[in-house]
Amino acid sequence: MSEQTWLVVGLGNPGPRYAGTRHNIGQVVVDQLAGTERFRSSSRAQAVVCETRLGTAPGGAPGPRVVLAKPTTYMNVSGAPVAGLARYFGVDVEQVVVVHDELDIDLGRLKLKRGGGEGGHNGLRSVSQSLGSKDYVRVRCGIGRPPGRQDPADYVLTGFAKREQPEVELLVVDAADAVEAVITEGLEAAQLRFHTRA
Repeated sequence: MSEQTWLVVGLGNPGPRYAGTRHNIGQVVVDQLAGTERFRSSSRAQAVVCETRLGTAPGGAPGPRVVLAKPTTYMNVSGAPVAGLARYFGVDVEQVVVVHDELDIDLGRLKLKRGGGEGGHNGLRSVSQSLGSKDYVRVRCGIGRPPGRQDPADYVLTGFAKREQPEVELLVVDAADAVEAVITEGLEAAQLRFHTRA
């Protein structure tokens, strides 16, 4: 039996203009997972990828094989790169993990789920359409609702305030740990660990 490969995708928009925005928190988490490993452009999809292993298998061997990816397309057309990488690396939809920003979760909090709706998130809608399935794992990074009457579409493209930075840094570490837990321990075990945090 061949070894199972996971695909972990951080959603966001390309280029320095969007690098520090709320909408790009998924890509920051994938950078955290990559550590010192370098990303390279994929010839198979509009994305940069990094092949690595996460966690430790029983007996101390390196953990499962993982492809970390950041689409180089805009958020609302993220699906084509995700589907292209899944096909190329032979990854089943159940082994796809998408890390993304979530307006409906308070800043700093984290939720994990498999399947379900997209909650108006254009990146997720594109991924679901291109994969032909909603049965991938979502790591939902809370960015909170916009203040006052600010349009959510504008809010997600703003940066984090200085006072929010400590929470954001903890969120990125927690989300990276949660991805590793999903892959090495399973979704339910990861949910028990990360949903109970304040």
